[in-house]
Amino acid sequence: MRALPCGMTIASSHDSQSDLIALEATVASARAGFACMFSTSDEYENALITARRAEGRYGAAFDWQPVVLGGCTLLLLGVLATFL
Repeated sequence: MRALPCGMTIASSHDSQSDLIALEATVASARAGFACMFSTSDEYENALITARRAEGRYGAAFDWQPVVLGGCTLLLLGVLATFL
């Protein structure tokens, strides 16, 4: 046993290698507890959007493409009718 200046004693043993291995295993276990299940932010965002869609947060969006196509067609027909 070795005495410290503050009055505490430290027991020295030959098990320091096994203590070190046990400490490393505890550190690895603690780090695994904080690990993220997504390796990139893209994976996280994709999973988040998929989960929100499954919850129904994103409603069915109105499809504007046919409306715009119809408007352009009418505009083109109007221009052609004017000049012919």
